[in-house]
This record gives sequence, structure tokens and C-alpha cells, in this order.
Amino acid sequence: MTKPIVAIVGRPNVGKSTIFNVFANNRISIVEDTPGVTRDRLYADTEWLDNEFMVVDTGGIELLSSDEISVSIRQQAQIAISEADVILFVCDARTGVTSDDIEVAKLLRQSRKPVILAVNKADSPKQEAEIYEFYNLGIGEPIPISAANQLNLGDLLDAVVEKFPKELATEEDTDKDEIKVAIIGRPNVGKSSIFNTLVGKERSIVSNIAGTTRDAIDIPVEKNGINFLFIDTAGMRRKARIDEPIEKYSIIRSLRAVDRSDVVLLV
Repeated sequence: MTKPIVAIVGRPNVGKSTIFNVFANNRISIVEDTPGVTRDRLYADTEWLDNEFMVVDTGGIELLSSDEISVSIRQQAQIAISEADVILFVCDARTGVTSDDIEVAKLLRQSRKPVILAVNKADSPKQEAEIYEFYNLGIGEPIPISAANQLNLGDLLDAVVEKFPKELATEEDTDKDEIKVAIIGRPNVGKSSIFNTLVGKERSIVSNIAGTTRDAIDIPVEKNGINFLFIDTAGMRRKARIDEPIEKYSIIRSLRAVDRSDVVLLV
């Protein structure tokens, strides 16, 4: 089964990317000279106390803004929210609750996903003592942290992994007798159509936003008393043509699907 996905969301300049880098063990550096310039989602694999998961960084959400950049960032963040198993909502202890925080909190409540509230930049006992106003967001107990100083991040990670769906815990939970079949090929050759036919149901994903390809999709199927696990994957192109981080991530997942398969169907 796939790893749990944790999406880091919040308004601009609350320290989301710093938290992402710490979680990813600083493998991915992000430099922003101007607030709100990050549009795409960034992914990294990480683990905490033997719990492997995927963390997703998103741009700052400004629900009250209608300019093109803000709309693009908001769309990417909403995709991250929709695919996440757990959402990490980040606020800023120094500025307190803002109107943007309130609007983001409303959006997250509507998602009906587990949400952990992290109040970043709580660098002093005084700031930690003032986090109680964040209860007003209706998300739950705020966890004071300082990503820059790596304070209380262990408590935050404990809270995150507690919310992981049990059925996603490990691949060893799957039926060991099943035959795993990965469907591989370049984009737009009909992989998903073949996949849908084999599993006997429509599993197409439609989006108007470029770069929204998700993880490989696993569907168990029984045919003539034999258990199969069919794996649909993102299209793979020549390495020289790959320039988007999300496409690189998708190809990594496709190659991992090949590694764990018994049979590969090249389309």
C-alpha cells in the first residue's frame, strides 16, 4: 500500500518550508526572497519512529485574494489537501490569529481530514503562553513549535503519526500470494484505459491543472480464483524532457512500482 501523505498548509510566511526542510532532513532547500512565490507542491519521503511517510510543502494560501498567482497557489494547495491523509496546519505565534488563518481553518474543517495545528515561531516562553488564542480556530489543541530552532518538533511528529490510517501502515499487510502487475509507459498511450478495463471499474482522474499526477494507484482484483494487484502509474518520458519536481517524483513512484511488481506490462 502507499505511504501516508502529510500536507503542510497555511498562509504565507508562517514557516511551512522550514518545517518541510526539517522533516525532509534538509535534502530539499527552498529559498524565497518574496512571500508567496511558491506555486507548486514539493514532495519528500521521510520517517519518524519507524513510520515512513511522504511530506508535501505548499505555497501560502490567501483565500481572500483573486490575483493569478494566489489562485494558482490555492489550487495547488487544495490538491495537496485532497490527496493528504493528515494535514499539518501552520500558524505564526508572533502575529497571532489573522483573517487568513481563519479562512484557511474553515477550508480545512470542510475537508474532513485529520488536522494537526502547529503554531510556529514560538521561540520564547512568553510566546508559548500566548498560543491559546489559536483554540479559536476550531481545529483542536495548538502545538507550539520553533522550526528554525527545532523546538518541540518531536511532539509535533508524534501527533502527526498518531493520525495515520492504520490500513496504510505497511506493504507487508497486503496479501503475499497476489501477483503484482505494473502498467508502465510514456504519457497518453492508454495505460489508464487498460487499467480500468482490467480492474473492471472506472478509475480515471481528471484535472485542468498541469502537474497533478498522483501516486501509482493499486487495485486488488480476483480473477478465476487468482489474486492480482494491478498498479497504474504516471507516464514516463525521456530524462532530458523532465524538468518539473512533481514529474520527477511521479517517475520515482513508477519505478518503485516496477521494483515491487512480479509482472510489468509495457504499453
